[in-house]
Amino acid sequence: MAIILAILALPLVEIALFVTLGARLGLWLTLAWVLLTAMGGMLILRRLAASGMAVRREEFVEGFRGRMAEDPLSPVVDQALIAVAAMLLILPGFFTDALGLLLLVPPLRRLGIGLMARRVRGVTVVHRHLP
Repeated sequence: MAIILAILALPLVEIALFVTLGARLGLWLTLAWVLLTAMGGMLILRRLAASGMAVRREEFVEGFRGRMAEDPLSPVVDQALIAVAAMLLILPGFFTDALGLLLLVPPLRRLGIGLMARRVRGVTVVHRHLP
């Protein structure tokens, strides 16, 4: 239910931000911001696609031995979050741009990966047999 409410609230938040920030910035700065962030998002996606959007084998193996020994999927999730950030930047709106820019900050991405990993590890699957 909370996800549905968030999806419904997102356009309202974006409209409110466009009205308030657009009035302060003016039409041309608002349009420039939207276009520049969209182009930046496309460049990031292009860079990920050119690299195959997959962590190179050496990085993955190094992740097992190095700093990510506790979670070898972290490099993959890191690149997935960069892709999500790029898509958020492509969407027009100040709120989605802010979320996208926050996801581009490596310490915040690592924090998000840690929170997601803790949540996933805490999930317990219970198998019930139906009569």
